[in-house]
Amino acid sequence: MKKLVLSIVFLLTCMTGAYPQCAMCRATLENNVSNGNPGIAAGINFGIMYLFFAPYLAVGVIAYFWYKTSRSNARKELGRRPMLR
Repeated sequence: MKKLVLSIVFLLTCMTGAYPQCAMCRATLENNVSNGNPGIAAGINFGIMYLFFAPYLAVGVIAYFWYKTSRSNARKELGRRPMLR
């Protein structure tokens, strides 16, 4: 558990900035920003990051419920075993 936490902390501290646009989107957004309209660029970047995050969230929720049910099944299995003396 300690290794997992340290690994996650290490990965979070070593993150770099990402540019979530294709080349054509970036050119269009840079043109809009240079013309004085930065709101569109912020909205598109947020939308792209939202679309990237959704699959990871779905996998995380599935993994959480899978873990929770496997733990409860293991506890039930331990309760069914006869006690040895």
